[in-house]
Amino acid sequence: MPPRLFFLGLALLAGGVLPATAQTASPATVLTLPKVLQAARDNIDVSLARRALAGAAADIVSADRSPIPVLSAKTASIDLDNGVGTGNALLHKRIDKGVGLDWTLERGNKRTLRTQAAQRNEQAARLDLAETQLQQQVFAAAAFFELMAAQERIVQVTALERSAAELTAAAQRRLRAGDLSQQDTLRTEIESRRAEADLRAAQTERQRTLLALTQLTGLRGDLRVEATWPAIDPVPADAPDIEQRPDVRAARERVQAAQAALDNAAALRKNDVTVGASIDHFPGTSRRLIELRLQMPLGGVGGAYGFEGEVARAQAALAQSQDQVEKVRRAAEAETNRLLEDLRNASARSTDFETHIVPRARRVAAMAELAYTQGALTLTDLIEARRTLRAVLLDELSARADHARAHTAWQLRQTATTP
Repeated sequence: MPPRLFFLGLALLAGGVLPATAQTASPATVLTLPKVLQAARDNIDVSLARRALAGAAADIVSADRSPIPVLSAKTASIDLDNGVGTGNALLHKRIDKGVGLDWTLERGNKRTLRTQAAQRNEQAARLDLAETQLQQQVFAAAAFFELMAAQERIVQVTALERSAAELTAAAQRRLRAGDLSQQDTLRTEIESRRAEADLRAAQTERQRTLLALTQLTGLRGDLRVEATWPAIDPVPADAPDIEQRPDVRAARERVQAAQAALDNAAALRKNDVTVGASIDHFPGTSRRLIELRLQMPLGGVGGAYGFEGEVARAQAALAQSQDQVEKVRRAAEAETNRLLEDLRNASARSTDFETHIVPRARRVAAMAELAYTQGALTLTDLIEARRTLRAVLLDELSARADHARAHTAWQLRQTATTP
């Protein structure tokens, strides 16, 4: 191929194929709070809780069954001195052969008790799943609002950076015209550099929050939040009852499971009975012989072991589960009060910024801009007014994010349901 045609082909490829590829780039994925909460309900931590629930359900199947019958076969009365004779081994040789079946009959209601313990543990695992889903949704909602705040922070810092760059350009023009000192011009350049650094920090913060949200939800790609901040509703006066929380209910279910396990351990003292029967075939004596068997362990009889260890272990497990209920109750009460206090403080702070602080800061900054243009304010005072407005706007954004997290966490905790 001539070199000119080869390079012409490369030019056509670069001019035709590459732009088409760039045009087909995947658009950003729009995130809403319901979408994030739904993704958090199915993340890897929730999946692990579901696996634990499946295992607990399988334990019910294992517990709710009787002992399996035992099939046995035997050969006996084999005469090693005189031999067993000739002929077929099964029909004619003088060997006592038998086939039997044995059943263990449980006493003390053991099957019902261990099934009750497994059912209680399964219900506790179901409540653990509900609690895990709730916690993951709270974490994901916090990351969602962090990303939302990071996006708005970039918008605000970009505007401030652009304003600082414009002020620097104007200062340089005034410096060349002899209307501004070198010192004041350098101050504007410093402010412009600081604004650029703040913008890079805001972009880095967005990437960090995006990674956190990705880990919690499993969502991938270029994610962007499109939502509004939650309205500031009246804050409840008192915390609700904690007894219906999934974690508290799960702890109570485990107490019932431990009680059933203790009853089952005590039932071990009622010895099980094994009954069996077999049919024997002994050529030369009889072809149909029957054997009946009855077996019973002598636990606790005559000073024998009476399952004291199993009972003591079950008693300790019951006491431990009761202590755990109290621990979970205290933690739940502390968390509920903390959520309520966070919501109160965040609501008051966000309201204060929205109705008082931000309007005053904007008015002061506007007055400073006007005074500076009329020569009634120094450049230093103008820069200070802009710094104050920037700090107030970023603090207001943090207050909104804090309120959104506290509001959503409170709502999720109050509407938690069992799966």
